[in-house]
Amino acid sequence: MRQDHIISAKQLSRRDIEAVLDRAAEIAADPSAYADRHEGSLLGLLFFEPSTRTKMSFSAAMKRLGGDIVDMGTVESSSVKKGESLADTVRVVEGYADALVLRHPSEGAAQMASEFVDAPLINAGDGAGQHPTQTLLDLYTIRENAGFDDLSIGIMGDLKYGRTVHSLAHALTVFDARQHFVSPESLQLPRSVRYDLHESGAEVREHTDLDDVLSELDVLYVTRIQKERFPDESEYHEVAGEYQIDAATIREHNEDLTVMHPLPRVDEIDHDVDELDGAQYFQQAHNGVPVRMALLDMVLEESR
Repeated sequence: MRQDHIISAKQLSRRDIEAVLDRAAEIAADPSAYADRHEGSLLGLLFFEPSTRTKMSFSAAMKRLGGDIVDMGTVESSSVKKGESLADTVRVVEGYADALVLRHPSEGAAQMASEFVDAPLINAGDGAGQHPTQTLLDLYTIRENAGFDDLSIGIMGDLKYGRTVHSLAHALTVFDARQHFVSPESLQLPRSVRYDLHESGAEVREHTDLDDVLSELDVLYVTRIQKERFPDESEYHEVAGEYQIDAATIREHNEDLTVMHPLPRVDEIDHDVDELDGAQYFQQAHNGVPVRMALLDMVLEESR
């Protein structure tokens, strides 16, 4: 794989994706074989939004490769609070690190920031835009549990503001997948994403009721309603809690279902689902370490 910056799932071919997933599988099978691969390398973390899984798994991934991290810290404790621009911040941190990971609340921020640095920059989420490394670990989880052949996947919840949805939907277009999108009408896929999917020839169907499609799914990818993205909180309260799944529904309609979620969850997946064999969202989060190890290994390898 040769990518200077990892900004969007749209830039990744099937060959790119499978190369990362294959290496992640190698790492998961024998992590010690990669323990000193990047000794002395530093990864710069620039998180302008809260993060648990993404930030910690990138940190763990880099350290398990033998490298280390330099962390900008919170916005409140950084020079951003003094009015420093994003362009200046990334140029400064580039001087301290061999690669950068950026999360930012503004859609398009990662693309803009990448134009000011030569070190590889990885988008860890830009507003309601893209989250390509989440997509890679999602695809790894799908491959491990359901495979990519004749895949039927339902994606439910906030399809308008959910960047994990936008990234995953684009990435699935290079596989043999039927995509079913389930959401309230007010949270359907953005027109631009829907247009791109149709242009790619993807098989896409939209639903407002999960019961219409649940029995035919291999995977159900559930997302929370993105409260922080709503311009008006009253609009959030109109749809909050509207789409939920519980163990009884799964047992009744589809016992073989693999259930995924990028986390954090609120109330969209009942806790009784956790005990089902198909509940994979915690393993999905854990998969972030070998997948991000694989991606960092390949990106740093190419940038030498």
